[in-house]
Amino acid sequence: MLDQTANLPPLPGVGYKPQHYSGILQNAKPVDWLEIHAENYMGDGGRPLAQLRYLSERFPISVHGVGLSIGGEAPLDRDHLERLKHLCDWLNPASFSEHLAWSTHDSHFLNDLLPLPYTKATLARVADHIDQLQELLGRQILLENPSSYLAFAESTYEEPEFLDEIARRTGCGLLLDVNNVFVSAVNLNMDPRAYIDAFALQRVGEIHLGGHDEDQDEHGAPLLIDSHGREVADPVWALLDYTLARSGPKPLLIEWDNDVPDWPVLQAETARAAQALELVT
Repeated sequence: MLDQTANLPPLPGVGYKPQHYSGILQNAKPVDWLEIHAENYMGDGGRPLAQLRYLSERFPISVHGVGLSIGGEAPLDRDHLERLKHLCDWLNPASFSEHLAWSTHDSHFLNDLLPLPYTKATLARVADHIDQLQELLGRQILLENPSSYLAFAESTYEEPEFLDEIARRTGCGLLLDVNNVFVSAVNLNMDPRAYIDAFALQRVGEIHLGGHDEDQDEHGAPLLIDSHGREVADPVWALLDYTLARSGPKPLLIEWDNDVPDWPVLQAETARAAQALELVT
């Protein structure tokens, strides 16, 4: 039986960056939990791992994978899996998550998280990969909804239904990225609240928030890019309020991976996240 280790508190957390190490330690109550990207800590030693060990004694840690390519057609990379297992074995994180996406083709790694057609064949492949990953790690994982810039004509499932069916088959949990919902809704001309209404909120072990950039497509229509390089937009905060009113309190992460600001800016974002959670507690 899988170890149900999604044990994060239903409080705000932040994506950890090494430049914030001193700022975190110098604050009496800087944040309630931290998240790391697995691929940054899969080496054999050095300052990053030493700092992570020290932080893990003080904060719950969530590990977020960005390079496993769970949706890819090829088998999961064995070397990557073994390094990931080693990290999770010694760190024993409170949660582990990955993306419903693919990023590899043959021996090439693509520096992006690409969407999938939602078909029976894709469902079977993703479920097999998750089964393999959960068996290796000995723990439940959370699967994150993607941000989308196009829809596949061959899809036979709506995204919330597809994610729910994967979770039902594999026993995994779900990670709901509210910014991704908003980005996809604008790009694909759909109602973000209807998406939330259809989502299996009872399976959600973690919620993510991040910033996006605004652009236009070749026809002049709005195009949002999930950049993780700025503050959370007001309509995304509003969608979070709508979500939490239906789900109740959940662990809530602020992601800021590009153009990373000083620590006080991130603290201000987590303070706003705390206010959102207080409305439903």
